[in-house]
Amino acid sequence: MKLYLTCIPAAVAAMVLNVAALQARDSSAVRLTELADSLRMEYEFEQSAAAYRKASAAATDSLEKIAAEEKLLLAENCMSMTGFVSEPKVIARHTFSLEDFYLFYPLEDSSWVPVPNQLDTAGTSRFSRATYLPKSALREEPGNRIYYSAPDASGAMNVYMTEFADSLWSLPSLLTESMTSSSDEIYPMLSPDGRTMYFASSGLYGAGGFDIYMTVWDEASSEWGEPVNLGFPYSSPADDFLYMNTADGRYSIFASNRDCGLDSVSVYVLEYDPMPVRKEVRDITELRRICALDPDEDLVSAAPGASSAADTMPDNLDIRRYMQKVEEVRSCRDSLYSCMSAIDKDRQELAASEQEDVQKALSDRIASNSGSMPRLQALLDKAMEDLQKIEMEFLFNGVVIDPDKIQAESDREVVGASTGFVFTRMNAGTMPPMEFRKPEKKFDYSFMVLPEGRFAEDNALPPGLVYQIQIFSLARKATVRQLNGLSPVFESRTATGKYIYRVGVFRTYNDVLSKLNTVKKAGFKTAYIVPFKDGQVIRMSEARTLEKEQEDSNVFQLRMVPAEGVLPETAVSVLEQFGARDIARVEDGEAVEYVAGPLSGQRKAEEAAAAVRAAGVREVSVVTLPVN
Repeated sequence: MKLYLTCIPAAVAAMVLNVAALQARDSSAVRLTELADSLRMEYEFEQSAAAYRKASAAATDSLEKIAAEEKLLLAENCMSMTGFVSEPKVIARHTFSLEDFYLFYPLEDSSWVPVPNQLDTAGTSRFSRATYLPKSALREEPGNRIYYSAPDASGAMNVYMTEFADSLWSLPSLLTESMTSSSDEIYPMLSPDGRTMYFASSGLYGAGGFDIYMTVWDEASSEWGEPVNLGFPYSSPADDFLYMNTADGRYSIFASNRDCGLDSVSVYVLEYDPMPVRKEVRDITELRRICALDPDEDLVSAAPGASSAADTMPDNLDIRRYMQKVEEVRSCRDSLYSCMSAIDKDRQELAASEQEDVQKALSDRIASNSGSMPRLQALLDKAMEDLQKIEMEFLFNGVVIDPDKIQAESDREVVGASTGFVFTRMNAGTMPPMEFRKPEKKFDYSFMVLPEGRFAEDNALPPGLVYQIQIFSLARKATVRQLNGLSPVFESRTATGKYIYRVGVFRTYNDVLSKLNTVKKAGFKTAYIVPFKDGQVIRMSEARTLEKEQEDSNVFQLRMVPAEGVLPETAVSVLEQFGARDIARVEDGEAVEYVAGPLSGQRKAEEAAAAVRAAGVREVSVVTLPVN
């Protein structure tokens, strides 16, 4: 007894030590992963990979181990990518706010529609802040297509396409399986000839964060080809996105947060190179220099043929004077509006506050701003008066101006001219009304018990051997309430006028037998199984013999229609476990389905179908393959 009691503290101490050791290992794994992350961001890929391996070995938590191994793959990707590095000539670089950086791309004015909008109704992506809608694509002409990114049901961003036909836009569809990852794809942009698409992905093969990819249209298959990572320096361990080539064939432009804060991005303008020379760069210092994308010092003066800040200003001194006065009017108007807004805000806070010191401070501020109002109004009136004098002078001298156009030009922010390229701020657009084709709702013939029962839309049975469960027969038509939640319920009528009601369509006896008890518990205690062949009732013994013969000779495949157009990875794993060697994606117009097989034996095929449904694919059918 004494020995037993003295062993208890020792056992407890050992357990405590083991827990402490595990916690220490987990803490070490976290620190090693953080170290590896920082090394990868500094282009120290080999050291980063070594640290990730140590983190994986030190982790006791399975999730931490998986995270370390996934990041190890990124480091290994980076090492591979150093074998194919290009060195483009950098024309310009400027940092903008993440909220509106896209407006500084040299694209058609008002072609960016901020999110949320009709295409991206959520607008929750951190980087995808607008949808690119060029007027040429929006024209309601047959064959016009719009490519855009939007979240799916899980919240992951995907690239979708909609095409105009028969006065409506088609239901948005995903492009190809190779362009759809488990993470996000954003900012699809077409090349000027429409044959190459550039987009960013955080889930495809890359260096981490968002990388930039290109895919080329394949005429033979009428699909977009396998995406290719543009590699260093376009992609980096940071986030890189919104790549485009200008229509004049002079520049390639993209955005990245590799050298700026979380709330901003740098926009890089590179000299367009249709055939870049790629080389191996193993030297870390050299790789960092290339990926820094510093503008060429020789381009401080404007490049030949490039627009400059002076080019955007009119040569006529009178027009210059007019634009300066327009800017002055705008500044005075903005100052007056800002002052009025501040007064309104302070008044609202004053009404809501109960603290005397806060009320006094707000009252003083309101009084101060109110005192500034007459002065600001006078400045605005004087500037407006001067502007009107210039306009009258122009009218007298026959000078033709477009005040709205000139003011719009003065509203644009121009930066970066010293590097030979002008960043001009475009205007944001508004979402035009788009009418989409409504999806056809397909009736689900899977056996279910619902809050409210449903009659089958089509009472015809499929060809071949099937089973149903007969629930009752009546002299008059049944009501939905009488179904007790069963679906789908088929109705037929006898020669004597009676209505017979049966539920479900089952391909195997075992499948229908497994549902019989469910039907009885739903209130139909006398329910029984009825076999059919080609729509006609047959004896049970004949059905069982026929089913056995089919199991011995037939080969089957599954046809699956996933809700989002992409087969979940869990469903793919299930199919592989059942021995389905071939899994293919088939597009039929707007519908996307997958076929998997071959599966020997109907029972095995039905079990595989049930497992795929459990994996999240509701619409699954078993198809008998013809035997040669």
